[in-house]
Amino acid sequence: MFERLEYLREKSNKLPLRPGVYQMKDKSGKIIYIGKAKLLKNRVTSYFHAVEAHNAKTYKLVSVIYDFDFIVCDTELDALVLEASLIKLHSPKYNILLKDDKGFSYFRITGGDYPRIRHSFKNDDPSSSYIGPYMSAWTVKQTCEECNKIFMLPTCNKEFPRDFGKERPCLNYHIKRCMGVCKGNISPEEYGGIIRQAVDYIRNGSKDSVERLTEEMNAAAEALEFEKAAKLRDRIAAIERAANVQSIRSERDISCDVFALSHNTGLTAAAVVKYRNGQLIDKENYFIGDEGEPEFMRSEFLMRYYENGREIPKLILLDGDTEDNGLLEEYFRGISGHKVSINVPKRGENLVLSTLAKSNADEYLALRVGRTSREITALQDLQKLLGLKKIPELIESYDISNMGEQTRVAGMITYKNGRPFKAGYRRFNIKDVAGIDDYACMQEVLRRRFTHYLDGDESFSERPDLILLDGGKGHVAAVREVFDEMGIDVPLFGLVKDDKHRTRAIAADGGEIQVNANRSLFRLLTEIQDEVHRYSINYQRKKHKMTQYELDLTKVNGIGEKKALALLKEYKTKQGIKAATVEQLMQTAKISRETAEELYVFVQDAF
Repeated sequence: MFERLEYLREKSNKLPLRPGVYQMKDKSGKIIYIGKAKLLKNRVTSYFHAVEAHNAKTYKLVSVIYDFDFIVCDTELDALVLEASLIKLHSPKYNILLKDDKGFSYFRITGGDYPRIRHSFKNDDPSSSYIGPYMSAWTVKQTCEECNKIFMLPTCNKEFPRDFGKERPCLNYHIKRCMGVCKGNISPEEYGGIIRQAVDYIRNGSKDSVERLTEEMNAAAEALEFEKAAKLRDRIAAIERAANVQSIRSERDISCDVFALSHNTGLTAAAVVKYRNGQLIDKENYFIGDEGEPEFMRSEFLMRYYENGREIPKLILLDGDTEDNGLLEEYFRGISGHKVSINVPKRGENLVLSTLAKSNADEYLALRVGRTSREITALQDLQKLLGLKKIPELIESYDISNMGEQTRVAGMITYKNGRPFKAGYRRFNIKDVAGIDDYACMQEVLRRRFTHYLDGDESFSERPDLILLDGGKGHVAAVREVFDEMGIDVPLFGLVKDDKHRTRAIAADGGEIQVNANRSLFRLLTEIQDEVHRYSINYQRKKHKMTQYELDLTKVNGIGEKKALALLKEYKTKQGIKAATVEQLMQTAKISRETAEELYVFVQDAF
């Protein structure tokens, strides 16, 4: 790999400082990534220098690049247009490719005397009728739920008329969410009329449905069918209520698309929330895969999203900047025929819309990676609060615990993607520090931990994204000296407790950062601090017991500290030693039979 990187570095250093498009290729010559650059030389050389510092996606890409080609363009806009065209042509593996694996969506009206209205991704049941296709599965699902609620249609799994009267009506009937078909009081003709009204509502919208139902209500009233008129009146009221509270409505008649990314466990998801005339009309989620630089990912995602003829609104809201907002505005203006503004809202209602999209992205990614949105949000908030370059996926925390000079220990715990990672827990005995000195003990532990790391010890091979010390500014300053001495560049902070032993702040080099106002972050940091304290004090107590056992054993003639320690290492507990035979004690401690017999009698009596 080293020789190939040298070749790629030399080749990239010869590129011109001009706009263009580059095509990365694998060993077989297949194009695996296409990108555009304002300055080709600067952009392409960045791939092949400081490779270890790349994020996971870029590192994986670089590891399989064997060669590259490039095309020089007159302007950066020309490069952007060419990049979009080439990606569409080649569909490279490492570019963001948005594929809809669910296809179109349909409203399905099942067959029989008592049909149901459901959402479906297929239209292959000859006994059912369908309305569609529609591009948005979210819109179809929402409308199905709304329609069944308004017209009080059954959503259970019962089959009618087979299940008439078999069971009592469910809760939906009692809270007026279902008309109670299961009671057997509604004829197929009456039910069919309601289904026709529901289908009309789907096809023509709430306004036309209200007009038609109003006509039917008036006609029923004139015919003195007051019960029917009352049911129609209630249905009209339900439609109007739904129209008033449908989804989430903006105070302004805003029309825009809102995009947001979510990152966790090295993976990325995106959410798109669409508003037209102030009404939320659609929501889409996309799993992108490996995490990259956010600015590049937003740019590429926007390009892929609008490349297949989707309507481009005049306003696009993002949760962060792209590689070049102005360039994308110019590109979208060219293909849409109207002005397009790309904004990153900082306040007001647009920020509310952006926050909603971000929440949807977090929830979707949480489902994909098996994490809760609270855990994802806490790590994102921690990154922002501490100004970290990336979300801290791997966090190490340290605590010193002592009971006199004989039992001074430290615990190291690891949190991976917001949860305890027990395989990464480590314990340390304090060896070099004389007296009770927490700062010096913390220095010793961190120096030993990173000596193992620099020596290539597999037990300490992972480099943490963040280190949290159980302590304040003094602990941070003490360990910072060690890091400066060893050339370690890992974000370092302390966890400060209040008088009730709860985490109240993060200690940094320049002071303290309050955290108790952020509930999810406060919960995460408190959990980490409690866990490292529990782990270290449990080890300290165990070590103290072992020390006491060791002192007890040395009371036997011929048993010194080394022999006592050998016995404890072999048998672990008092009960383990007590269960050993004389022959086993002789072999373990390398002692005579006479001494072993004396030891055997001692442990039987004393333990």
